[in-house]
Amino acid sequence: MGLLLKEGIDINLIKSAFLAFSLIGLLIALINIFPMFKHRLPNYTLQLAGLIGNTSFLGIPIAIAVLPSTTINFTIGFDLGTTLFAWIFGPFLLQEKYQIEDIPNIKRLLNALINSPASRGIIGVLLAYLFKIDETLGNYLWIPARIVIALAIIVVGTRLGLITNQKGGFFDFNKEIKFSILLKLFFLPLIIFIVSKFLNFDFYQSSALILQAGTPTAISTILMAEAYSVKQQLASKILFTTTLISIITIPLLTIFMKALK
Repeated sequence: MGLLLKEGIDINLIKSAFLAFSLIGLLIALINIFPMFKHRLPNYTLQLAGLIGNTSFLGIPIAIAVLPSTTINFTIGFDLGTTLFAWIFGPFLLQEKYQIEDIPNIKRLLNALINSPASRGIIGVLLAYLFKIDETLGNYLWIPARIVIALAIIVVGTRLGLITNQKGGFFDFNKEIKFSILLKLFFLPLIIFIVSKFLNFDFYQSSALILQAGTPTAISTILMAEAYSVKQQLASKILFTTTLISIITIPLLTIFMKALK
């Protein structure tokens, strides 16, 4: 909310959010339609872990560090789009009783939408605009927003520390986990790169989206897996591994983008 108030809601944020939301939905649909993809990513835990990135705790701080401030709305927009998708559809996809329903429960869908962190941030910003306190509130929230962003990496580190204390080998992977990791760190950034070129985004706009797409698996995937007792260990392994590997892949993405400038 602090970042949104400071930078303002503009068309770039909306375009980025819509792109992230719709692309993730399209990719999940394609994975489940085509047997060759479904065979490699047979459950929604693997699919969500391969498509929902840690855009809040890692993506935004990285983008602020390496990209101009003019791209912040593209970065935040991508975060909003992925967060909205994760918290709206994640609970439905991970609960088996919803997977067999023919008609989605509209009440539950609206409840998930309202309770989404991204939705609450947008609602707060709209209320600030409505009461004409957006500039004042934005100035007050800007400092704590930057502090939270600066300390966000601690949250990731703490969570990884808790994961490593769990039983099980985190480097004993089967093929399913490998495909989810490849999708998250390599294929999704590549898809975003192609889409950005097709939509004629400029270098910095494309870079903002590619960096967000290349972030490791989001903590929200573990939170939802734990909430619904669905393949928690699987989600933990993917989060742990993608975060470690991203130490290498994110700098490589940055070098790749600079080479294409």
